[in-house]
Order: sequence, then C-alpha cells, then structure tokens
Amino acid sequence: MKHFVGIDTSNYTTSCGVYVPENGTYINSRRLLSVESGNIGLRQSEALFLHTKALPEIVDNALKNCSDISAVGVSDRPRPLENSYMPCFLAGVSAASAMASALGVKLYKFSHQAGHVAAALFSANKLDLIGHKFISFHVSGGTTEALLTEYDKKEFFKATIVARSLDLKMGQAVDRVGNMLGLGFPAGKELDALSLNGQLPQNIKVSMKGADCSISGLENKASDLLKKGTSKEDIAYFTFAYLGEVIDRMTLELKSQFGDIPFVFAGGVMSNSYIRKLITEKHGAFFASTELSSDNAVGTAVMTSILHNK
Repeated sequence: MKHFVGIDTSNYTTSCGVYVPENGTYINSRRLLSVESGNIGLRQSEALFLHTKALPEIVDNALKNCSDISAVGVSDRPRPLENSYMPCFLAGVSAASAMASALGVKLYKFSHQAGHVAAALFSANKLDLIGHKFISFHVSGGTTEALLTEYDKKEFFKATIVARSLDLKMGQAVDRVGNMLGLGFPAGKELDALSLNGQLPQNIKVSMKGADCSISGLENKASDLLKKGTSKEDIAYFTFAYLGEVIDRMTLELKSQFGDIPFVFAGGVMSNSYIRKLITEKHGAFFASTELSSDNAVGTAVMTSILHNK
C-alpha cells in the first residue's frame, strides 16, 4: 500500500505523520518541545534547535513499517500568505527535502494552518468539503481566526480571514491562566481536567466587535477571581465558559453574514471538552478529533496524498 508522509515543526510540537489512503489509516508520531517551568513559550532559536534534535527519533518512529512512500509533504510557513514565515519550520523543511530527495519522490509544501484544517476535515470524516466553501476556525496559541475556506491549487486552501481576535489569542489566554494557577506549559489539558470539577463563579460578559473578539479581559477576570480566593477548578471552568461564549458569538455573527455554510473547528484550544459540546450542540459544527486538534503532521500527509493523486 502507498504511504504519504507529512512533517510539521510548529513552535511547540515536532511531528511526523503517515497517511494510507487505501484504508484510511494514519500514524501520528509527535513530541511537545520542552519549556522550562514557569515560562510561557519558546524563542524561535530554541524551538529550531529542539526540532532539529527531536526529528530523527520522531521520523524513525513514524516510518518503521512504511516500505512504499509515494510522496512527502511539509509545513513550511504558518499561514497561506506570501510573507508568512517562522524559522522553526526550517527544521521540518530540511528533513522533508532530504527525505524526498533520498527516496526520489515529489515534495509538497503547505502552510501549518492548512494542515490544521485538513486534519479537522479528515478526522471529522468531511474530506468531501474540499472543493466547497466553508468556514474554518483555527484556534491555538498563535492564532485565533475564522477563515472563509475553499480549495486552491497553489495553496491547497485559499483562506480569507472573516473574523479574528483583536488582541490576545485564545491559546495564549489559556496558558496565561494556567501559569497563574501554577500549571505546566502548555496548560490546556491540565486546565481542561480542572474545569470538569468546577462551576461558573460569576456571570460572563465578553467583548465583541461584529464577529471579531477581544480576549485580553479574560486574564484580568481570572486574576481577580484568584485574588478573591476562587478555587482553581472554578477559574478553569470560567476560562473555558468565557472562550466558549466568544466562539458562540463569533459563529452566530458569521452565520448571519454567510448563511447556511459548514463550520469546521481546528487547533489545540478546540480540543476542550466544554467548547466542543457547546458549539456542536448549538451549531452542528464539525471538530477535529481530540488527538488531531493540536499540532500534528497528519493533515499535511492527507493533503500530500490528495495533491499527488490529482
């Protein structure tokens, strides 16, 4: 069977994915980059070094049982824009280029954001949306955007921003609240687990400008709750209830603008159990699986397969 390889070196995860279109199976080999306790994030030079160090083992784990590799894909930039660039992606591009050259197969390059969208479509069993317009949300530590998305031969996905955060990104807010509560980085999983035993400590009031949102107020509200002696569980619940309200309001506004159009949600923040339940029940939206919500190369491998077989 033919195997298609994808490599992604985002700012926080080293990832190699393999996709087998014949039976729809995949391999997802990845590792979070280590961040010192108390820090929120990494410098690009640190991320590039850690990716370079981790890639041999990550790739080896993914390719152990792959004997027929037809093509290789890689994320080479954050977004599908001409001037989009981050040094951390150079590690993945170097590894993928060497692999494709050694195997004598074609190399395909995509944006990291396109990989997130493709992973969401694949894991939601909605690859049939490729070729149609839909709204995709990419919600992570570096991005909080809603995109009018359609297939494009050059970029795979043509993505036009139709809503965004005007200040802090949702993933940044989660990590800042997590740091405030003494959690590790990234804080999403630990904060999600805490929230399951929490309840809403006060009413939620979010800041919106049309479909755009402002998130920075969440950090201040969480800090005030902590000073009042509110439990970590209730602060965690408040954090995701606040973000869920924002996503709900953004979705409602975009529905009023674009009508009956599919909505797809991707990115690490969208793995949160509260937000997934709220938005699925209210809007019938499609989500990436929990495993493929956060940074991964499976979406890149899926896009590689689709382009190679066109």
